[in-house]
Amino acid sequence: MKKSITLLLLVALCLVNYRLLDTIDQDPFLITDYSRLHPVKVERVVDGKEQEQLIHLLKEARDKNLTVSIAGQRHSQGGHTYYKDGIVVDMTHFNKIVSFDPATKVIRVQAGATWKDIQDKVNPYGLSVKTMQSQNIFTVGGSISINAHGRDIRNGSLIKSVESFRLLTSKGEIKQVSRTENADLFPLVLGGYGLFGIILDVTLTLTEDEIYRTTSEAMTVDEYSNYFLSQVKSNPDIHMHYARISVAPDHFLTDMYAINYTVDKTVPLIEHNTLKATEDLVIPTKLLFHLNRSFDWGKNMFWNLQQKFFQVQQNSVISRNNAMRSETEFMEYRGIGKNDLLQEYFIPVDQFADFVHRLKTILPQENLKLLNITVRYVNQDEEATLSYAREDMFALVCLFNVPLEEQGQSLFKKGIQRIIDEVIRHRGTYYLPYAAYPSLEQFQTIYPRYKEFFVKKDQYDPEHLFMNYFYEQYKGE
Repeated sequence: MKKSITLLLLVALCLVNYRLLDTIDQDPFLITDYSRLHPVKVERVVDGKEQEQLIHLLKEARDKNLTVSIAGQRHSQGGHTYYKDGIVVDMTHFNKIVSFDPATKVIRVQAGATWKDIQDKVNPYGLSVKTMQSQNIFTVGGSISINAHGRDIRNGSLIKSVESFRLLTSKGEIKQVSRTENADLFPLVLGGYGLFGIILDVTLTLTEDEIYRTTSEAMTVDEYSNYFLSQVKSNPDIHMHYARISVAPDHFLTDMYAINYTVDKTVPLIEHNTLKATEDLVIPTKLLFHLNRSFDWGKNMFWNLQQKFFQVQQNSVISRNNAMRSETEFMEYRGIGKNDLLQEYFIPVDQFADFVHRLKTILPQENLKLLNITVRYVNQDEEATLSYAREDMFALVCLFNVPLEEQGQSLFKKGIQRIIDEVIRHRGTYYLPYAAYPSLEQFQTIYPRYKEFFVKKDQYDPEHLFMNYFYEQYKGE
């Protein structure tokens, strides 16, 4: 009798588990990226290991009329790293430090090397990366393919610290690309989402590691732009900065706090430059963020705890390299049928408060589940063909909890397109590495050099060997 009951319970558990996992985003035979939005079958995934191997791989793809997509950590969320029935080249094993000259502050790394790899190499020499994402887990090739930005407010987007790179083209040729050599390709590949070739290695300029004293200040959304211009940007000793806007119901898109990293030359670097190897309090923080994801009272509690944490950290000391190793594990989420997805909007400094007020109106009307907004500053930089920073801007990095089923996606897309309309009205742009919810018309309005970009794509890759879903979504006519 007991065995029969046990068997029935086991069968019931299996049926429940099958039902929960019987969704396309959970299919282990399909490939996708962090978003899990477009799972597809690919021809195969190949580990990129050697230069000659990659050359032969492209020849095989041309001979068999296959497409090639390039993948790093696959944290882009709009299908930039794969394509149906194509070959995916996983570059994470192509990760050597090729050369490093501490005297000239220059390092050359293979495209699959991570920012952590670079930090580990240069930290003993008192050097640091100029610009990268807030986390150091991403590959260098992936980061320059999206022309990343971060917390540094003095060194611009990543394109500014790229000296040169080597590119394997669709014809199997290796080109040295810089601002003076094959210069036409430089602004196309940086922010080109893998559509012009395989980046083999990258030469980057570095900066000094240094000690920062961190301070935090509370303010309202209406006060932030003036605060930033008068107290942050005007202070040359503040080298890094970011802010957060409350999504808690009690302070919804009204209150915020800013974190500043001010150089402190009185503290010896040697006393604080041991690189942090692990993340602290991952489990309790992950639990708190899940409460923030699930309940209004959880959002209020999480916001209040964040404020208290930064009060405790007031005037604490940290090295630049450690400040650029932001914690991420607590935000990881793999909900069945749902996911946490990013959208990012670049808004001119003088338009910030008005845009946030409009966002505050749209979010509840469209039932968009916003979990977090981080604000970063991005210097004007129009070097990349698909540049997102046409003037000095605040980047609003918005994390949403999103249903993955078709109806939920349709409603979410409608809400995001309403936000993009407001972005356009406020002279803003949006970031292309994330899911392609904006319409073709919105893309073409915000990225007016799109025609030039796609004409050059056809010129350098006429057979469209390099392909991904970003190209398919926005190529247009």
